[in-house]
Amino acid sequence: MMRDGNSGTALEAASRRLDLALAKLESRLNGMVTTAKAEVGGLFDNDRAQLAAELDAARARERELKAAGAEAAEALDRAIAEIREALGPNTLEHGMEA
Repeated sequence: MMRDGNSGTALEAASRRLDLALAKLESRLNGMVTTAKAEVGGLFDNDRAQLAAELDAARARERELKAAGAEAAEALDRAIAEIREALGPNTLEHGMEA
């Protein structure tokens, strides 16, 4: 029966070593998961920041284009008024009848 006692002790020691190895493995995996989550979170933050910057640039460009459109419309209105004035009131009426 000594052999069974030694066998049991050896089995218990092996079980403890296995438990310790599993605990170390679990700890390493948790560290890797934490690192991976941090890296992915950083990527999302970078993407979000880049998209926000691009959106700001697009909005600024939209404002510039609206201002340019308004200036062009005003210039056209002035040109039309000058042409009408140069042609006189009678020319305008005849042009509409034709």
